[in-house]
Amino acid sequence: MNTLRKAGMVLAAGALFFCAFVVFAQEGGVGMSDWTKIIDSKVTNQVGDKGLINYEDGYIESVGTGAPPERFYGRPQARPMALRAAQVDAFRNLLETVQGVQIDSQTTVKDFAVESDVIQTAVSGMVKGAQIVKKEYLSDGTVEVTVRMPLSGVARAVLPKAIADDKKQDREHKPLPFSKRYAPKDEAYTGLVIDGRGLQARPAMSPKIFDENGSEVYGTLIVNKTYAMQQGICGYARDLTAAQSNARVTNSPLTVKAVRAQGAGMSEFVISNDDAKLIRSAKQNLAFLQKCRVMVVLD
Repeated sequence: MNTLRKAGMVLAAGALFFCAFVVFAQEGGVGMSDWTKIIDSKVTNQVGDKGLINYEDGYIESVGTGAPPERFYGRPQARPMALRAAQVDAFRNLLETVQGVQIDSQTTVKDFAVESDVIQTAVSGMVKGAQIVKKEYLSDGTVEVTVRMPLSGVARAVLPKAIADDKKQDREHKPLPFSKRYAPKDEAYTGLVIDGRGLQARPAMSPKIFDENGSEVYGTLIVNKTYAMQQGICGYARDLTAAQSNARVTNSPLTVKAVRAQGAGMSEFVISNDDAKLIRSAKQNLAFLQKCRVMVVLD
């Protein structure tokens, strides 16, 4: 009996230790260990093994790790020193991740930051203000920290330049005029859904949609800058039904299948001339495009 009682006490102590370790090991929300399921279900882009851009939910996240100097192992200073090192590493990785965000198929945030001190300062400030969403204390004394910032802040910093640059320079892809007539009530659309699945397309903050002749149907030459800065140029989804029911395109969107993706970043879409003609067929369609009521569906 004494042996059984002792065994039970050992098991109970072990269970308490395990629970204590779990509480000690994790604080906060999500981190690198959760990225797999996010990548499988959302429109994302992973940057190395330390950064994640979630275009669907609108945030950028990075992970940093830190360890105390060996001479401090086992001392009270070890944990805060490891935490500080992990935070520094996380913010450094976040800056690198942000710089890798695709603005369009040709350009990244880093390209714009090199050209503009204003954008570089804005991006650096947003990174410094990122939120710590998870701290994980590992059994070997190291700490893993996850930091997150909204993608919308980056959009507000870079889209005005992207729109202005394109409107000054891009004459080759000048949009064709939209019809001046209004569509009948049963043919009026409230948004546009581009089905880009199966084309190896990739997300970007400022995708473009062309007809087969190369004229822009949607993009920086069409959008209203104010709406683009407020909500981004488009939304993303992995599921077609979810995109069609998204509040961004309200209750009666037009769904168009892209015929191919192109550009270095594979974030330019080509649709058929017939579909482009349908989009341009009514005056009110230009209005919802200017208001950025567009969703893009990707694998």
